[in-house]
Amino acid sequence: MPVLTRPDIQLFLDYLKFEKRYSLHTVISYETDLAAFFDFLDDKFGKLPLKDISHNFVRSWLADLKEKGLVSKSINRKISSLRSFFKYHLRTGNLEATPMSKVIAPKLNKRLPVFVKEAETKQLLETLKESTEDWKTLNAKMLIVLFYSTGMRLSELINMREKQFDAGRSQIKVLGKGNKERIIPLSREVIKNIEDYRHLKKKEFARKDSKGEKTDNVLLVTEKGRKLYPKYAYLLVKKYLAGAGTLDKKSPHVLRHTFATHLMNGGADLNAVKELLGHSSLASTQVYTHNSIEKLKNVHKKAHPKA
Repeated sequence: MPVLTRPDIQLFLDYLKFEKRYSLHTVISYETDLAAFFDFLDDKFGKLPLKDISHNFVRSWLADLKEKGLVSKSINRKISSLRSFFKYHLRTGNLEATPMSKVIAPKLNKRLPVFVKEAETKQLLETLKESTEDWKTLNAKMLIVLFYSTGMRLSELINMREKQFDAGRSQIKVLGKGNKERIIPLSREVIKNIEDYRHLKKKEFARKDSKGEKTDNVLLVTEKGRKLYPKYAYLLVKKYLAGAGTLDKKSPHVLRHTFATHLMNGGADLNAVKELLGHSSLASTQVYTHNSIEKLKNVHKKAHPKA
């Protein structure tokens, strides 16, 4: 693998790990993209020094990816990986120019986020409230309530620690991408749900550890007292979203979209929604304004005599 033989790649990955403090998942994504790029170069053009890699070589790789059926969104992610890689070497003096300056990313088709309608969300929460509370149902309730009430990402919620929850201040501290912290307020009802869950967890799993980790440290656990893992959470949420309207997608991220969309439809400030979601730029949040605009169009069409 090129990653093992090219010091320029390893230097960049070390920079991401130790200076930028990116998550292991993010570093692996960069590593995978760079490995694929340099594998392509080695196969088609032989081993090239960093300074000899021009925009034409990059374009050849992107054209190859396009021919293999890779969608524009995935290609843009790989372009982003290469931009960061060459920018790092430009900044550290290993390059005098970046080949990415002449590479244009393909346009993306704008797709509105999939979300659950307000009436259907209310019905879903009522269904969970009335159901028998075995541990799986209890976890489904906690996952759906917290995803919808906070807009957290899946990784953020399953890694949530007890100490991040502050009932006295009615808030929860979230550790997001790039280890950036943000504070999300909680309603009294959500606080009660968390407190009840913690009480039951302590009662049932007080002396049980999972892989050397005490369950008291982790907010949410499985019915075996172990820390929640992504697939467990994903499948539980998917199961209950299947009964919430006719959604194209059924995942925890749909509830994050629902959180943001309902806030925007309720008149929330765009910058406030950006902070709650933990977005690094406003552009990422602006996609939720489209749903608000569509709602206004429908109101206008129904209410205005000249519409």
